Amino acid sequence: MSKPVVLIAENLSPATIEALGPDFETRSCNGADRAELLSAIADVDAILIRSATQVDAEAIEAAKKLKIVARAGVGLDNVDVNAATKAGVMVVNAPTSNVISAAELTMAHILGSARNYGEGNATLKAGEWKRSKLSGVELYEKTLGIIGLGRIGGLVAERAKAFGMRLVGYDPYISQTRAAQMGVEVMSLDELYAQADFITVHMPKTPETLGMLGAEAFTKVKKGVRIINVARGGIVDEDALAKAIEDGVVGGAGIDVWSQEPPEHGPLMDMPTVNVTPHLGASTAEAQEKAGVAVAKSVRLALAGDLVPDAVNVSGGAIHEDVRPGIPLAERLGRAATALAGEPITHMRFEVRGEIADLDVSVLQLSALKGLFKDVVSTPVSYVNAPILAEERGVTTELVTDRYLESFRNQTSVVVTTASGKQVRVSGTVTGPKLVQKLTEVDGYELEIELTDHLIVFEYQDRAGIIGQLGQALGRNDINIAGMQVSRKSDEGAALSVMAVDSEVTDEVLNTLAGAVDATRFSAVNLAED
Repeated sequence: MSKPVVLIAENLSPATIEALGPDFETRSCNGADRAELLSAIADVDAILIRSATQVDAEAIEAAKKLKIVARAGVGLDNVDVNAATKAGVMVVNAPTSNVISAAELTMAHILGSARNYGEGNATLKAGEWKRSKLSGVELYEKTLGIIGLGRIGGLVAERAKAFGMRLVGYDPYISQTRAAQMGVEVMSLDELYAQADFITVHMPKTPETLGMLGAEAFTKVKKGVRIINVARGGIVDEDALAKAIEDGVVGGAGIDVWSQEPPEHGPLMDMPTVNVTPHLGASTAEAQEKAGVAVAKSVRLALAGDLVPDAVNVSGGAIHEDVRPGIPLAERLGRAATALAGEPITHMRFEVRGEIADLDVSVLQLSALKGLFKDVVSTPVSYVNAPILAEERGVTTELVTDRYLESFRNQTSVVVTTASGKQVRVSGTVTGPKLVQKLTEVDGYELEIELTDHLIVFEYQDRAGIIGQLGQALGRNDINIAGMQVSRKSDEGAALSVMAVDSEVTDEVLNTLAGAVDATRFSAVNLAED
């Protein structure tokens, strides 16, 4: 078999390639060259990019085999996530790779502004000795206002505390307990503006945060405040900041990110109290290596058919180790339910019972939904687009959990309802150190048989000789039985036979078998991978 193809569209660290391992064919292209990108992406399974490659709807349409877009960085401004989601393409980035580097650059800008480092460096190199005119301020006992107390904001707080700064912060999503652990006093934006000697922003760029530090905010700040932005361009209104500095309201600034990159030469560039850098927040060898290795690991998971919990367009999160073995089982149960239903499905109820019921099992429901559509739509089905397929087809879902279970440690069930009102229920479990998948129920018939690639299911009125007739009919068609389980409902006189066989059963053979035993219901369930 040919290896999956990974396209490296920009320069990445050697550690990134090493993290991919030997299981993939790697190709390279210049992602910034549009024609070269569209040609190179046509038959690849994954693409690794940084910021120069635009993976938009056109590129995704051109990539017929693409399963994952991995950006070795934090933002995703150059990836059309909506187009990728509709196409079933997973999108991942490395949101924590640069947090230390960004926090350290923030401190560099705070220190540089406090001590007029930029102007001192520039004037001395120009032959001027301006020592008496460049007196600065200490950080000790100054108030640092941190807008956004996430990972980077928290690291800035930790570092600023070492300088003896008073820490105040604004974040609508942080708890008082967590802020107290950071040593940060949480307050409103207006209170922060009024008290802070330095303000640093660490918020995502959204319609709500765009221009947050603008003309109105600068009417509320403490005179002489210094503004730092190492987050996202546009959160600080650059024109309003320049005016506030000219008016003597703001004492200085450190700006690493810009509303347009590269930025045009604006008034901030010529102000001696403003230190500027060209978006260097993640530009350290360590951050680049962390980002590359993180997304390479995500690519390995995605191309192995596994769920990547932190993919930006997949509902998920950290998967508990006790839940993870149930992911492939849930998908196979979804496929089995579809095969047994035999007609369009309108509702899926996913049930989890047993020890894992108290954990986050939403990933199992997602996997079952993926299995539900795998064999009935022509487009590839992934963890990404399975919810979209359900919405488009009017399939509703629900999740039921219950810790009580008698027979097994854990059991998952897929219960589907069809357009005609028919209901089909299949259950399964994972057992033993080898994590063997077993089918444990079909429509109330209890059994325990390995959930192999090829199963045939018959329901009939129980009577002598049925097993022999089935065996003879299979033998005449050169189909070997690998395992078999018969379950009865004593009150109805009906029986269900599930056979695991070594090869796929055609419709012709299936009809012959059903006729031999006068089956009231019969289905072939093919769970083999393509």
